[in-house]
Amino acid sequence: MNARNLDFIRLGGSKRARKLVDDKLRTKQLLKKAGLPVAKKIAVIRDRNQFYNFDWNSLTPSFALKPNRGLGGEGIMVTFGRKKNGKWVLPLDREADIEDIKLRVSNILDGDYSITTSPDAAFFEERIKIHPAFKLYSYKGVPDIRIIVYNKVPIMAMLRLPTKESNGKANLHAGGIGVGIDIKTGITTNATYKHRMIEVIPEKKFPIRGIKIPYWDQMLEIAIESQIACGLNYVGVDIALDRERGPIILELNARPGLEIQVANLAPLKDRLLRVKGLKINTTKRGINVSKELFGGEIEQEIEEISGKQVVGIIEDVRLIAKDKKIIELKAKIDTGAGVTSIDEDLAAALGLESAVNYYASFNLPETMSVAEMDELSKQKLWKQLEKHPDITSVIKTVSSHGASYRMGVPIKFVLSGVEINSTASVIKRQDMKYPIIIGRRDLKRFLVDPSK
Repeated sequence: MNARNLDFIRLGGSKRARKLVDDKLRTKQLLKKAGLPVAKKIAVIRDRNQFYNFDWNSLTPSFALKPNRGLGGEGIMVTFGRKKNGKWVLPLDREADIEDIKLRVSNILDGDYSITTSPDAAFFEERIKIHPAFKLYSYKGVPDIRIIVYNKVPIMAMLRLPTKESNGKANLHAGGIGVGIDIKTGITTNATYKHRMIEVIPEKKFPIRGIKIPYWDQMLEIAIESQIACGLNYVGVDIALDRERGPIILELNARPGLEIQVANLAPLKDRLLRVKGLKINTTKRGINVSKELFGGEIEQEIEEISGKQVVGIIEDVRLIAKDKKIIELKAKIDTGAGVTSIDEDLAAALGLESAVNYYASFNLPETMSVAEMDELSKQKLWKQLEKHPDITSVIKTVSSHGASYRMGVPIKFVLSGVEINSTASVIKRQDMKYPIIIGRRDLKRFLVDPSK
């Protein structure tokens, strides 16, 4: 911790910037000005004069009351609605009346929850409504995602889940659960609870590993933009997912805790050193560097278990032409297609122009009825087409658009380091956004992750 403080926190921003981040109200104002999403403010009480003159009956049925300079979630009061008897509903089926709220505000003003125990301000803001993705895993509270950013690069992330023991708060010291997140995919990995590693949610028994965090790339972008806005080179960004608004910044931390290392089973210092000194000019670059350096744990685990590589829906491929020339381009991975398809221009570039012209000389319609296609088959048209040395087969396709004949040509390509010899059907370019679509027949050695 001392090394982190000396080498990264103290050298990563001015004392003024750290002081600003400790002030939640000023930080929220700064973030809002930068166009970043923050919770809507309802009211602020800064001193006793405002306290005595505040219209307590104007409070909304649902709100979050927080100390301005609070630490570790202490002093926060969240209400979920108001009963007919006038009392507010708190977590764990508890209640609070106006006097309870006044007492909490009074304690905040006295500095009971302040970082420095000095007099503080209290503020009310909108209550974040839990996103459906987390309902199964969270106990009567809203989870949050902490992302640590250094030098405009997200280096580590953790999902914090409220439990019964933590009274519905996403606080690890109070009994919450910390779950590591794979930076590349936004999928949860390891989990820690009360200083031990766990696989399932206590009592509920739901597996924690493999939860897909919604809005993941947007969260990484928000985290980097927050670091830039606050002026610190090292900062922890706490983000909650609202049911209606999506990602909302809860607060920034100039000195985020180190429990995130345990949840990720990775030392923070190693990642900090890998990023130190890099020149990151854009948010997009920061995200790309983050995913390249610190992502892929889930993919590696799946590949080790299954023996298959994980690919996304768009991948880089290298095609080998007849003259051994290499053509590099983007391919669409389509498990809905049975065979791989290439467009006519790509077929020509691969040295198959003669086959394309030979096929075109038959003047076959692009689409026909099934009966028309069957008639061509009876005439053994496919035998005529296969007389060309580069046409290895004739592929018949039927879709909602009709039936068609397509010639099959030999192709050789490399996908994710695997060389594949196959037959591809050739179609006209206007129907294809990508010049090559790789179908199921050539994906037997891969697992497809649609989110990648």
